[in-house]
Amino acid sequence: MLSEQCYKKIDRELAKYPADQRQSAVMASLAHAQVELGWLSPETMKEIADYIGMPAIAVQEVATFYNMYNLKPVGKHKITVCTNLPCALSGGVKAGEHLKQKLGIDYRGTTDDGEFTLMEGECMGACGDAPVMLVNNHRMCSFMSTEKIDALVEELKK
Repeated sequence: MLSEQCYKKIDRELAKYPADQRQSAVMASLAHAQVELGWLSPETMKEIADYIGMPAIAVQEVATFYNMYNLKPVGKHKITVCTNLPCALSGGVKAGEHLKQKLGIDYRGTTDDGEFTLMEGECMGACGDAPVMLVNNHRMCSFMSTEKIDALVEELKK
């Protein structure tokens, strides 16, 4: 299921650790697989487990513990809104409500066209930049006013 290019990235991660500690590369391996496939199916987790040489349940435990891994299909653009207390008090709730209305979905929902998934997130470590959003687990967006949210959605639609 994973491409040769993805396996090369996983191999680079594995090379960072001694042979008897290959499991240390599991988080990075899951991240590479998710970037390629969009989410982590049970079959993908088993494939990674077999490749790394660890029990499939151990890979699943890691994937289910951290909220950065998508265990169900998500939209092309996953927007995670920080709703932890500092962000909530600084516009995070308003930003989330605006996105819900604009996209026509609730948290954990995906638009009918498969473009957007909206998630509620915990602290992203940027409380002074609230409200904060994370796009596809890789791009942090700060000081997100309704105007900036609208511009972000339009940019992602292109």
